[in-house]
Amino acid sequence: MSIPINTILGLSALLFGIGMFGFLARRNIILMFISVEVMLNAVNLSLVGFSWHMDDPRGQVLALFVIAVAAAEAGIGLGLVIALNRNKPGAGVADLTELKW
Repeated sequence: MSIPINTILGLSALLFGIGMFGFLARRNIILMFISVEVMLNAVNLSLVGFSWHMDDPRGQVLALFVIAVAAAEAGIGLGLVIALNRNKPGAGVADLTELKW
């Protein structure tokens, strides 16, 4: 059973659009990080789809690097949220201007 590349790219574009809307519409930093993760997963889906369609493993290897970058981004985001919650409760983006060393 073969899935057409148009279906994979359409799903990837839909996921990326949902992630972009979530990033632009929310002011909670945790939900913004989740939206960035959704966008990165959409990119991974298109990379793996093209890799499978072209029968070339380079796209899958690149998807692994994107997963590693997403893990680093999640770690940095968690550190920012912890630093923000030490100063005041809540995780609003407007409160990030108060984080000074």
